Amino acid sequence: MFVKILLNYILGYVKIRVESVYIERFINICISKRILLWNTRREKSTILHANIGIREYKKLREVSRKTKSRVSLQAKRGIPFLLHRYRKRRMFFCFLLLILVLLWISSNFIWNVEVVGNVNISEEELIAALEEEGLGIGIRQSNLDKTQIINNIRLNMDDIAWIGINVRGTNAIVQIRETIPAPEIVREDEYTDIVSDREGIITRINVRNGTANIEIGDIVREGDVLVRRNNRREIHRAEACT
Repeated sequence: MFVKILLNYILGYVKIRVESVYIERFINICISKRILLWNTRREKSTILHANIGIREYKKLREVSRKTKSRVSLQAKRGIPFLLHRYRKRRMFFCFLLLILVLLWISSNFIWNVEVVGNVNISEEELIAALEEEGLGIGIRQSNLDKTQIINNIRLNMDDIAWIGINVRGTNAIVQIRETIPAPEIVREDEYTDIVSDREGIITRINVRNGTANIEIGDIVREGDVLVRRNNRREIHRAEACT
């Protein structure tokens, strides 16, 4: 029913006023003949207001004759009547149609590229790389090969661990995850200086291997060398209390 009403809005419909002592019979005959009436409203017991499609309006002549009803036209609605009303303004409708066509055509292109998830990589650098691979402003969406672009970006940029491209309307949203730098590997068989990681006063020294660089009572700061490693490869340990 909703689809039929919507179709009548497009093809045109009229508002009618029916006056009869047999209003119920009038409605029943319309239902039996599948004549759609909507937005019906009773006025008193002998008057009915309703909407009806322009194509079905002609069928009411037989119904009104059988029910001895008087049907009067109150208003005309819908696109055909609207176009007829403004038929002298053809240039306006042509211009409006042109705008709608241009909007439809422009909706098939990418007009904005947004980058999400970048921290160390600059947005300008990534957008330039995307443009080289074929993703830029003004590119037609049907010509966009997202899989190829993603593969090329990951191949050429080692600092990107993952990349995804989503197209929403005329926007291309590029989501990336940057690679995490590998931690520096310290070999256990290599010996280094012992360095303070905080500020404090030396209260005790117990150096088993290496050379102490501080004395009891010294004030040390973060980064100061407490024990220097020996040149020969031997285990060393130093203890300091703050």
